[in-house]
Amino acid sequence: MRILTARKRAEGLGAAKSGTEHHWSMIISSAALIGLIPAFVFTFGQALGGTHEEVIAYYQRPFPAIVAILTFLVGFIHFRGGVQTMIEDYVHGTRQKVLIVLAICVSYAAAATGIFAVAKIAL
Repeated sequence: MRILTARKRAEGLGAAKSGTEHHWSMIISSAALIGLIPAFVFTFGQALGGTHEEVIAYYQRPFPAIVAILTFLVGFIHFRGGVQTMIEDYVHGTRQKVLIVLAICVSYAAAATGIFAVAKIAL
């Protein structure tokens, strides 16, 4: 019979061995999005209503391009973590693993598409 103290139980980080890491990842990405989303809305709002050439010229400047790329990257990383948590809570068995892999692939593909589009315009 093993007697575990509260500290010993907490050191294991739960059954998945990654709960604390996942929690802090979500906290850090949400804190980054607090600053990135208003910056993205402001920079994107500046480009609205312009012609195609004006928008291309606007996103060739470093600040709007960097803000857009960081927003896509951090946003989809945060999305991946949230979707993974939701799937872990409500789906079980083999379907859970398949959906988690699918969600990770979709989130990274969407982030890569957004980053590629902005980088193509900026370069």
